Amino acid sequence: MLDRKFIVENPDLVQQNCVNRNAKADIGRLVELEKQRRDKLIEVQDWNRQANEVSKTIGQAKDADEREARKEEGRRLRDLKDAAQTEHDRLDSLILELQAAIPNMSHPDAPVGVDDQANLELRRGKTEPRTFDFEPLDHVAICERLDLLDLEGGARTTGHGFYFLKNEAVLLELALQRYALEVLLPEGFTPAITPDLARDEIVSGTGYIPRGPETQIYSIENTDLSLVATAEITLGGLFAGQMLDADQLPIKMCGISHCYRTEAGAHGRATRGIYRVHQFTKVEMFAFTRPDQSDAMLEHFCNLECRIFDGLQIPYRVVDTATGDLGGPAYRKFDLEAWMPGRGDGGEFGEVTSTSNCTDYQARRLNARFKVKGEKGTHFVHTLNGTAVAVSRALIAILENYQQADGSVVVPEVLRAWVGKERIAPRPR
Repeated sequence: MLDRKFIVENPDLVQQNCVNRNAKADIGRLVELEKQRRDKLIEVQDWNRQANEVSKTIGQAKDADEREARKEEGRRLRDLKDAAQTEHDRLDSLILELQAAIPNMSHPDAPVGVDDQANLELRRGKTEPRTFDFEPLDHVAICERLDLLDLEGGARTTGHGFYFLKNEAVLLELALQRYALEVLLPEGFTPAITPDLARDEIVSGTGYIPRGPETQIYSIENTDLSLVATAEITLGGLFAGQMLDADQLPIKMCGISHCYRTEAGAHGRATRGIYRVHQFTKVEMFAFTRPDQSDAMLEHFCNLECRIFDGLQIPYRVVDTATGDLGGPAYRKFDLEAWMPGRGDGGEFGEVTSTSNCTDYQARRLNARFKVKGEKGTHFVHTLNGTAVAVSRALIAILENYQQADGSVVVPEVLRAWVGKERIAPRPR
């Protein structure tokens, strides 16, 4: 969350940022409540001071009646202090609720706009979109022809939005995970297979809503656990409540996890096939940095995502995400959108990865700090996340871009060692 002092001292700036990000937040009410809380805190301290002063005089009483009177006065002052403390805590709780709903500030260069239509294209990848000499199919039709995907089976066993990967699609999924690790490990990332569940306090600490009508999270009934929407949640919570040394930073991790999302309200062409599903596998990058390192780390993450898709020889573009399309914790976010020939009429770009600098927004919620040797005080770390590979969407891009006129799909060269073949051919019927 944003620093409360910063909000109070910059109410107009924070309110305008909320407008730019389509976030409903009453900054004026928060400022007024904070004034009331501070006044109440002074009152608490004053009643407590008076009670302590009376307590010190009890032993000086001349007789039992005076001693009892002073004790009674002390009890009265303590009761007043306790009542003021209760009101202070009520106000503080109200402020925290408002504070938690306020998004992070936005980078000055982030394009201002209400949705992804205002995203700004920054650059394109090394591979140009392919010109087909036949009518390209979408990934669903390709998978049907090659027996790679069973959507009906997933619906029968689990429900709409779940699926079975089959045959070479399984090998491609595993190959993508290995390929991502091959890129990331030489860059100093520590690999991890993370839990698929997290405590709700960690879910909310990273900026997700674990419960309620607006959540995209699956929660486990009668527990404080939820299925993670991304390994960002578990990796971000790894150092919750911990104190790091500045010399340890940056810490770079890559986590492999399943991701579960309700996708409430999702509709349209993007729901066909496996572009928008309830469960998928992802290799996630995450970093804890000092504040002066986070801008450079965001560029580093974005460059790694580009390396991965340049290596796959998938056409893509990188966009600077507009303020209205930023998630609450993100200060700045770059999306990598791959060209998908079977999407829409004649092909479209579709988001396959994103990377965000969340500055100290998550760390403040999670109380993740660092200390500089020889200096007094502590500081909140900066956190960053980035998708190395979201497997389901990467599969779409591979199948649609590498499809051939004879119905086969060529396996990207960088994946062949793990898939064990150069081409996925239709099976004899």
